[in-house]
Amino acid sequence: MKDPKTARQVITRTLPFASLTLELIPLGEDWLAVLQGGNRPHIGCTVLTQPRPSLTGSGKISCTSSVMNLSGHKDEFICRDIAERLCTGLNALVVCTGGFHLDGITAEQIRQVQEAAREMADQWLVDREAQQQTEKKTQ
Repeated sequence: MKDPKTARQVITRTLPFASLTLELIPLGEDWLAVLQGGNRPHIGCTVLTQPRPSLTGSGKISCTSSVMNLSGHKDEFICRDIAERLCTGLNALVVCTGGFHLDGITAEQIRQVQEAAREMADQWLVDREAQQQTEKKTQ
């Protein structure tokens, strides 16, 4: 893994029916996540998330999200989940934009796309944390 503070990172997941790509781009302290996949990748949604202390008072990081979704697109479900996971995991502003389209997609395939996107974001956060810990030990 390259330096997570300066390098673009691309994660691709191949599903039985299509591929899904998540590109993570650092912008100073903020992050841009671009999600695309299926047979007609597009921009169907853009989500901006801002970290904040949880309203429960627990001290955990939560976030506030603003969503711009194109009419007729269901990409919010994926983009919002990715943006919020990355925002709380990084404690940073995150924009996630993009879209997945597959002609004739089934409910089960939609579930698989959502699960794969979630796993990609979560694994990237785990890998990033592990790399940071390794770098601290070698300094």
